[in-house]
Amino acid sequence: MDTSSSRVVSATLAVIGEAGEVLERYDWLINPGVEIPDAAVRVHGISTDIARSSGIDATVGVKQITERIAEMIERGLPLVVYNAPYDLTLLRHEQRRHNIVALDPVPVLDPLIIDKQVDRFRKGKRTLIAAAEHYGVKLGNAHDAGEDAIASGRVLQRIATKYGASLPGDLELLHNLQVGWALAQAESFQAYMRKVRDPNFVARGSWPVHI
Repeated sequence: MDTSSSRVVSATLAVIGEAGEVLERYDWLINPGVEIPDAAVRVHGISTDIARSSGIDATVGVKQITERIAEMIERGLPLVVYNAPYDLTLLRHEQRRHNIVALDPVPVLDPLIIDKQVDRFRKGKRTLIAAAEHYGVKLGNAHDAGEDAIASGRVLQRIATKYGASLPGDLELLHNLQVGWALAQAESFQAYMRKVRDPNFVARGSWPVHI
């Protein structure tokens, strides 16, 4: 999906404890102010009618999400986002669309990037569904904002348990390392795709926001 034209319809931020238990949870249902495409409805189950009747104004919702992220970062909590460039780039476009000052949250921890780095040669898909299965994390309704957010945090916890000795304990350092890892992973994928499928294929390596 194109993050520049997509809209936030639902979002969840959660704080989980050491055992993966949910300590805090904040959910949003947002009326994006535009028609929600049928393809998107089939993914998350939220129709235009539902968003209009039950969702809050998009400007209000995006502002609340931005402020809650800032508050959590201020508390010293990392922002865990699976495939961060998608969600955070979408949020960046929404912030611009609604004249909300954009965040550059640090630290961001991306289980997708970290998993690819610590287990480079594992075959198979690297979707959240696949990662949750691999690490033994229960994922209920995939593509539900709450289920995805909480599962992402739990997957990261499993990665940390298994590979923590090879990862830095300083989260800002880990954030900065992911910038380089994401670029290298994108370059490797681009080279592969150009070799086997499309000589003009481009993989974007910017992280955690596509610029």
